[in-house]
Amino acid sequence: MSFGEIYNIAGAGMNAQTIRLNTVASNLANAGAAAETPDQAYRALKPVFSTIYNEAQQGKAMGAQVEITAIVETDAPLDMRYEPDHPFSDEQGYVAYSNVNTVEEMADMMAASRSFETNVEVMNRARSMQQGLLQLGNK
Repeated sequence: MSFGEIYNIAGAGMNAQTIRLNTVASNLANAGAAAETPDQAYRALKPVFSTIYNEAQQGKAMGAQVEITAIVETDAPLDMRYEPDHPFSDEQGYVAYSNVNTVEEMADMMAASRSFETNVEVMNRARSMQQGLLQLGNK
């Protein structure tokens, strides 16, 4: 596997985790947001990851990259709260709030951050190996 392929794989991972962090940020920004109707309530977003396999060529190892193929809304139930004095309450006195689970989102954010850092470390190690190879000629 060439250094360029290593950089491409790590870069694809960093890109996917950036999108994941963006969806977490959007979800956390809308946590606790009330809506006039359940249809208008914010629903948490989740990225869908897919593996893209690189074709193996003679004498080269097969690699794989990650890609975000879609961003979907979760099907978790909305948070319906009984607040008859709220301006968005329905005729029964319930208000529809987003279905964002902040604990789950924080865990997702930590996992995405760690994965991003790991891909940065892979790139740093590959760069260090390239520099080591260049130093061989000087000794």
